[in-house]
Amino acid sequence: MPSRKKTAMFASAFCACVSSFVVICVVLATQQWVSSEVRFSRPNSSVTVSLSFGLFRGTCEQFVDAGLQVSKTTFQVADSLGSTKTRSLNVAIIVVLVLSLLSCLLSSGFTCTNAVSNPYQTFLGPIGVYTWNSLCGLLILIAMILFPVNIEANSLSEELAHGCSTSPQTHLGSKHNYGYSYWIMLLIIFLNIASLIIIYFYDHARYSKKKEQERPIENAPKDVILF
Repeated sequence: MPSRKKTAMFASAFCACVSSFVVICVVLATQQWVSSEVRFSRPNSSVTVSLSFGLFRGTCEQFVDAGLQVSKTTFQVADSLGSTKTRSLNVAIIVVLVLSLLSCLLSSGFTCTNAVSNPYQTFLGPIGVYTWNSLCGLLILIAMILFPVNIEANSLSEELAHGCSTSPQTHLGSKHNYGYSYWIMLLIIFLNIASLIIIYFYDHARYSKKKEQERPIENAPKDVILF
């Protein structure tokens, strides 16, 4: 059976991993990733398309000239994307988040195993926790980079706005505000870092204790040597 200290530290890391898992599920399920306002001009009027969307679905509404609201619709992101580049990058972000979900699940399993037992395999111990937590944090960071790239470089909002508009228009400009579904991914990274720090302190304390027990005999007290 593991010591009480080991159980407490790995249980704390397990809670952090489970929290990361829950937050990733929230990120995937919600659509408050970004809110965009895309402005177009038409021969006799100007149109502003207001969008709020995530990886799977979103809503859009049009405002003509002095704020007259024309319509509000719900759309599926995958169905509204015509460009191969934006579609591929959107799918890549989903795949990255699913992989981070799996790595977080594995990390939760490893921390739970260490909290209740002493596994013989080295990789099932702190090394495995380091690996899966680091991988999860790295994948989340990649998703946080890819999404703004799809918005800013690939004009994802403008493409979705064209699908919501009722007639061909000339694009004038766009404004983007990233929502809580995007920013709470920072919380996932912090939770993974917290889990790594907890396991590091446990591993470092265990290593120091082991080295203390393996001190060379010349460092032992003289009376012990004489004895």
